[in-house]
Amino acid sequence: MTIEPIEIVATRDGLGEGVLWDDRKGVAWWTDIVGRRMHRWTPGGILETFATPQRLGSFGLVEGMDALVCAFEQGFALFDPPSGRLLWIDQLLESGCGIRFNDGRVGPNGLFWAGTMVEDAAKAGAANLGSQFTLAGDGTVTRHEGGFHISNGTCWSPDGTTMYFADSIPGEMYAYDVDAATGLPANRRPFARTPDGASPDGATVDADGYLWSAQWGASRIVRFRPDGEIDLILPVPASQPTCVAFGGKDLDLLLVTTASVDLSEEALVAQPQAGNLLAYRTGHRGRPERRFTPKPGFPSLPA
Repeated sequence: MTIEPIEIVATRDGLGEGVLWDDRKGVAWWTDIVGRRMHRWTPGGILETFATPQRLGSFGLVEGMDALVCAFEQGFALFDPPSGRLLWIDQLLESGCGIRFNDGRVGPNGLFWAGTMVEDAAKAGAANLGSQFTLAGDGTVTRHEGGFHISNGTCWSPDGTTMYFADSIPGEMYAYDVDAATGLPANRRPFARTPDGASPDGATVDADGYLWSAQWGASRIVRFRPDGEIDLILPVPASQPTCVAFGGKDLDLLLVTTASVDLSEEALVAQPQAGNLLAYRTGHRGRPERRFTPKPGFPSLPA
């Protein structure tokens, strides 16, 4: 599939990531991890940018709150970007430990999932100490499966019975069965493997159950069938696409974040869209983002 973006949001992020669409407010949110900032954008309209207190790996919408549930580099918090109000739920990681939180998403039963990544193996002690964590509506944080290098691509099938996850360094994409009662994954199995030079990054699943994967280093978004076979490839004008989400009034805009970090001066000249948000009409639609569901007694942001 070769199409041009219908809109480009020129944020020139170092590491644009984590894009999601708030269907109730009609805005897209995404983070520039290394720039320590967030963007809020209305298609065809206003772009706003807010500072973050730490590098923000991923975040989700919250039922009944304007705040976002966030996985900052050290742990989980509630955060309201326009006001800067912040409430830490759990700071699991020490500063400078060589590990930080990365990709995440709210799952079908209201848990917020976020995975960690190793950014300095010498400080961390090994290169594969990344793990999956959940934040529950009662404030409980639980560590799940570990042994990963860079946690990425967390998303679910439309019916919530399959969870997808990727480890970027080995290029492995996995599928899990999901327990309907607990929302927890089991029975990990291979879903797909990316070729050398195409690391699986952020992902989403469309209304038809097909998975869209941003592939870092390969200038492309890949749509996979539920059986793991490639359905189509969408080339993008940036070598480091990072995440995808469906947005717009009809959820028919494919939003793609990209990165400019670590590109040479020559590459930056050749890739003027690196670090920008790209919006495409692909003929496919997404589904509304699930929302983190706080239980009674869950803390709220200070006034």
